[in-house]
Amino acid sequence: MTAECSQECAYCWGPQGISAVDTYTALAIISKIADEGSRRIVFTGGDPLQRADLGVLINHAAQIGLEVAVSTTGDLLTEAFLEEHGSRIDLISLPLDGSCEEVSSRTKKPGHFAAVMAALDLLESFAPIAVKVATPVTKHNIADVPNIVALLDRRAAALQGRLFYNVFQAFPRSMASDVEWEEMVVADDEFRELREQVETTDHPYRINWLSHETLDKLYVMVFPDGTLTVPVGSEFRNYGPFLEVTDMDSLLDVAEFDRAKHQRHSQGWSRS
Repeated sequence: MTAECSQECAYCWGPQGISAVDTYTALAIISKIADEGSRRIVFTGGDPLQRADLGVLINHAAQIGLEVAVSTTGDLLTEAFLEEHGSRIDLISLPLDGSCEEVSSRTKKPGHFAAVMAALDLLESFAPIAVKVATPVTKHNIADVPNIVALLDRRAAALQGRLFYNVFQAFPRSMASDVEWEEMVVADDEFRELREQVETTDHPYRINWLSHETLDKLYVMVFPDGTLTVPVGSEFRNYGPFLEVTDMDSLLDVAEFDRAKHQRHSQGWSRS
């Protein structure tokens, strides 16, 4: 949607320094996504709430039958936005880097923890919308993840079964060139041990564990400038303007996109 964002997360896969297409082109991209057989679209960024025409794009996606997800930092989510557009949104995704402000501010700007808590409070009143909370596990917060789980355990009842939680191993991939990955990325065995620790008790919502291996070749992205990108390893492989793609299946084969993995992962939520 946009490269604009209120946060500056070192591990972010989002685009940086890329200009965005206009509304007319964005609408055409959404239509083509549906025409290619997709059943879901995720508006992300940057923060999609930084785009003034987000409501127009959400409305169009819903009208042509796509499930609509909005992945936002939560900093700009308001009751007015949800009242106007919430009926056409199937899922809202929020990042949560810590169970308190002190941990969160190691990778997010000060005040982000409070913003996410306020967003969860708002979403309690919008029953049809599923809520995904996502935590990037890094060396800065791995010890705190059980506390985040405990926090979500307490909040789950108010969300009436609409909550699920994605825990992902921060991936050494970013458009930023100065990331000190060795100071951030946790080892595979540490991530497995974390999962084992959390899974010793039951939780009233689904938890998805996304390792480096799971995350690789999992997504197809259309960047704000309208170009098609498939992240593979540490690379963002770009295949030119999405609207000019004439054989999507062949392109995805060349791009090494993992269709089977994507299908398994995509079953995590559905409006049906």
